[in-house]
Amino acid sequence: MVSDAARGISRAMLRSVGLPGLLICLAACARPPANNEAADLAAIAEFNRQYLAAINGADIDALADLTTEGHMMISSGGPPLVGKQALVDAMSAAFERVVFNESWAPEETVVSGDLAYQRGTFVVVATPKAGGDATRTTGNFLRIYRRQPDGAWLMVRDSFNSQRGRP
Repeated sequence: MVSDAARGISRAMLRSVGLPGLLICLAACARPPANNEAADLAAIAEFNRQYLAAINGADIDALADLTTEGHMMISSGGPPLVGKQALVDAMSAAFERVVFNESWAPEETVVSGDLAYQRGTFVVVATPKAGGDATRTTGNFLRIYRRQPDGAWLMVRDSFNSQRGRP
């Protein structure tokens, strides 16, 4: 129970500092969530593991679950794939024709608030289901991830190119 004297002091404080001052005090006392970069990096690495498993396992449902509606994939040789459905359509067609063995080697991951970027290299071995020689492609990637309201990290931009000599 709050005493009359305490209520009087609280009212006096509110009158002297005013509501804006009280709000500033409360904001200063509130602590933002701890910045846990190690946990963020681990969550992004786990996302990558799941995404690669979906690609290498030709699991279009898992790939769709890991893709945001606003996802954009940018690669050389064509226009960007914009949106979840564009990615699902393209990968479904690819999974019908090819077996993938893809790996990523992140070289740099930077987290800043609810956004992160990752730069690295990749190797894709694509084996035609109809037979024929497998092709091996190496390249570089730059990805942007966004923390979702539930705390999960998802890739929202995926840009990559193959390593070929410059003209």
